[in-house]
Amino acid sequence: MELRVLQYFLAVAREQSISGAAEFLHLTQPTLSRQIKDLEDELGKQLFVRGNRRVTLTEEGMLLRKRAEEIVDLVGKTKREVQHSDETVTGDIYIGAGETDSMRIVARTARKIQEDCPGVHFHIVSGDACDILEELDKGLLDFDVLLGDIDKLKYDYLEFPMKDTWGILMRRDSALAAKESVTAEDLRDLPLIISRQAQNKGDLLHWLSAGCTHPNIAATYNLIYNAALMVDEGMGYAFSLDKLTSVGEDSNLLFRPLSPPLHLGMTMVWKKYQIFPRAAELFLTYLQKELTTV
Repeated sequence: MELRVLQYFLAVAREQSISGAAEFLHLTQPTLSRQIKDLEDELGKQLFVRGNRRVTLTEEGMLLRKRAEEIVDLVGKTKREVQHSDETVTGDIYIGAGETDSMRIVARTARKIQEDCPGVHFHIVSGDACDILEELDKGLLDFDVLLGDIDKLKYDYLEFPMKDTWGILMRRDSALAAKESVTAEDLRDLPLIISRQAQNKGDLLHWLSAGCTHPNIAATYNLIYNAALMVDEGMGYAFSLDKLTSVGEDSNLLFRPLSPPLHLGMTMVWKKYQIFPRAAELFLTYLQKELTTV
């Protein structure tokens, strides 16, 4: 299976047309059709269903598209790293991250590196731990910034000294708005909006169970922006980390910390025995120095 043929396959999947992909690739249609047929013969699977006007992926074709995209991305990333391995530090750094105000220290570190090495570029991928760890394991990300516990046997890591504070995002006209903090009993029978990641971790649910044994989980979310919209539209009360949503005087929303307080630590992880390109090594050095000033 050649990289070139995988790129041909992805073009056909994207264009949903042999003729459209052939035009994009500057190939003749018979040549491209033969390459796709040879790929199907090699795999022993039909990858496309041919229609009158377009082609669609089979189930096996959808699986190959996902893997082919990962392969092509990884090859491109590796090529850039090799090309930028001279004495001038340049290149791309890929970081997966959850939503946390503590990402400011990563942004501050990135700015200082770019001041010293303008050829270094950063790419931030937001997502929950499951999503970004999968990308890290595949080699598509260099680092992940994770909230809460990590697998210290599987990854090398750098712990951040700061912690985020859990609280409740609510409307200003809500019944709990007058309180300085929110207890689990306050949330009994209220519609709650909880992050998908927090739902899979014990700390928050353990806190909630102290006064609300059967919580009313009205919705879950992946990104706090969407949770804030649900709160603003009156769907319920969202568990959130502090400083992720604008709650100024001109906002319809406000944040109240939990009582007793519940905090969440942050850790940067990378694969054990990872051989970093120079740009990633430099980032790690700068970040370690930056953390000593916090």
